[in-house]
Amino acid sequence: MNKTTLNFETLSFRLSKDNLVVTLLNLFQTKIPVSELEKISSFSVEKNAIIFDSLDSEKVEMKFDYLLQKYLKNLHTKLTGNKATYIHRNSGIPLIGNVAFGIVYRGSSIIEIKTNNGCNLDCVYCSISEGLSSKQNDFVVEKDYLIEELQKLITFVGEPVEVHIGVQGEPFLYGDMENLIEDLQNMQDVHTISIDTNGTLLTTEKIDSLSKCDKLQYNLSLDAIDSDTAKKVAGVKNYNIEHVKKIISHAAKKNKVIVAPVMTKGFNIEEMENIINWVKSLEVQPTLGIQNFLRYKTGRNIAKEIPWNDFYQMLEKLEKKHDIKLRLSKDDFNVKKTKTLPKPFFETQEVNAVIKCVGRFPNSVIAVAGERSITIPNCKYVEDKKIKIKITRDKHNVYTGKLV
Repeated sequence: MNKTTLNFETLSFRLSKDNLVVTLLNLFQTKIPVSELEKISSFSVEKNAIIFDSLDSEKVEMKFDYLLQKYLKNLHTKLTGNKATYIHRNSGIPLIGNVAFGIVYRGSSIIEIKTNNGCNLDCVYCSISEGLSSKQNDFVVEKDYLIEELQKLITFVGEPVEVHIGVQGEPFLYGDMENLIEDLQNMQDVHTISIDTNGTLLTTEKIDSLSKCDKLQYNLSLDAIDSDTAKKVAGVKNYNIEHVKKIISHAAKKNKVIVAPVMTKGFNIEEMENIINWVKSLEVQPTLGIQNFLRYKTGRNIAKEIPWNDFYQMLEKLEKKHDIKLRLSKDDFNVKKTKTLPKPFFETQEVNAVIKCVGRFPNSVIAVAGERSITIPNCKYVEDKKIKIKITRDKHNVYTGKLV
């Protein structure tokens, strides 16, 4: 019998009772009823392919794409069960305008990109309350769409930049991360690719594979050397500090590494000297930059902030005692001002927009206008509904608004 085989790079399939389980980029999942697929024709599945018993490939592709788009609206994150939205080049959702996904450009030589949400830890100091206990809505961005839009922005900036992969979660949960880093490596006007990671999903083999990307810099979390303290800060009992230490040691031999502990009152202040001593013991010593815990509106805020004067005095004492630099500034990263990206609209301006998806937080939506994504709190989600809003924030082309 003649067949039509549909192959996918970012999707995998398995049958489960009356449903086809579709996994996107390893982390996000939805289900398509088998009964709906059988209306196309009888079929079978392989890991990254679905085979229909029909020769009319054009009709099969069109019908399956319709079903896929329909049920991707029910996408969820496997780690938490939270609702997720897939943002791709045909989604109608711009990548500029939101801090949770896409591209954030603050008029400097560092451009932030955000591929995904979701984290395999539950760190006590998390500024956005991300992790296994999170109840927020998630986003995942198509790699090629992100690269295309990033290239447009870099062309606008007109000078070499650092691309910082700073997702609201753990970036190596993103199934296309290695391919993304390789694409960034090949972009002529990208001089550095920095990535924030907790290191738990990295392996020595993955680090070796990525070592060909000489622009890559790992910003690795390490909040304690003591195993019990490390687990307490990470918020999970299976956190393996020995694995993370192994990853840091190995990565430092292959690429630039910055170890970035967050000093959190009541949790790990006494661990800072242990971290310093361990870092200094490595064959190749990474840069060490201790950060101060800060409270945020969206954070867990489990501790009190250490006053900045006290924090810097503590670092100064540690620097003198251990003969090591601990305070990193913009000068250490060669950050400079660049061209300002024009804003299509401004704070207090009234704008006609269209609702496209649910927002990051409950009872919020993402609306679209002027090639920007706009977060609207206290707004019911009705797909493609036209609304009138007043812009309440426009800083750095990150937009929020309210219903008029």
